[in-house]
Amino acid sequence: MHENEIAEQIVDAAFKIHKTYGPGLLESAYEAMLVYELEKRGLRVVCQQPMALVYEEMRLDIGYRADLVVEDAVIVELKSVETIARVHFKQLLTYLRVSDKRLGLLINFGGDKIGPNIKRIANKLQD
Repeated sequence: MHENEIAEQIVDAAFKIHKTYGPGLLESAYEAMLVYELEKRGLRVVCQQPMALVYEEMRLDIGYRADLVVEDAVIVELKSVETIARVHFKQLLTYLRVSDKRLGLLINFGGDKIGPNIKRIANKLQD
């Protein structure tokens, strides 16, 4: 399955969850429901995936964790806040860089409407 098709499934599942519950739950509740929805659709999901940082020959296992990695292709960073901050974009972009993944979704379940709170972030991989 291509990254864009995976992203479509993730977005669709997020809309379904937000339509059912709206804002106000803990991030962990949205994470559990999203994993459930994606696995029902036949997608492989890893929760709280450790993200090691490699600097030259040194590997740093310093506690970075992506909320979800779907089909080993798309990183999903979940929030349940009133508004998305710039630091949230930077966090996801960092995860994309250290994992050599091209596509990430920042999904904030805290807003009244989910559509404007889903941000797609692409990482230009270096050759």
